Amino acid sequence: MRYPKVRELKEAVVSLFSPAYTSSFPFAPHVPESGYRGKPNVDDSNCVGCETCANVCPPNAITFSDDKEKGIRTITRDYGKCIFCGQCADHCITEKGVILSEEFDLATFDRGQLVEKQEKELVICKSCGEIITTRDHFLHMQSKLGAKSYTSIMSLNILNEKLKLVDNEAASTDFRDGLKRKDMFKTLCPDCLRKVLVKSLV
Repeated sequence: MRYPKVRELKEAVVSLFSPAYTSSFPFAPHVPESGYRGKPNVDDSNCVGCETCANVCPPNAITFSDDKEKGIRTITRDYGKCIFCGQCADHCITEKGVILSEEFDLATFDRGQLVEKQEKELVICKSCGEIITTRDHFLHMQSKLGAKSYTSIMSLNILNEKLKLVDNEAASTDFRDGLKRKDMFKTLCPDCLRKVLVKSLV
């Protein structure tokens, strides 16, 4: 039989009379260390709905669905699947849309309480009806580009919506007879805009 060494006996006695290394949670509140990766909180004013967080989420805890008829993108975050890796915060294009908190106790009997939904307005092509991006995402790119963004017709259309220089309804054009040069002043996806520019050169 192998008997314990004196050093092992000493460590056993010391640990017997030493306080616990772990916290008393849930009987006492636990304060995480600095830099702890807790629940990702979303700041709607800084989130642009660009899908980046959904693309980099390993457990697919972040998903999105687009409704073309309503022009709404719905972003769903299921914190029951979240592994708190922090990829959504690291890859956020605004760097402020997702911020990791110190919240860690998400235990619940109803998993539906761990699901959060967020809605963003879509920008849709006036010709083919395809989704271009969200309005907030486009405005963010506009702010990053500055004056260069106004080389895009879409930027001018959004500026017109703000300033109300031209009545968009009165200046509307039909696409029944195919894309024409005048249609390039509408909100178009890159593919439709290319078709307009090619036709204008022919």
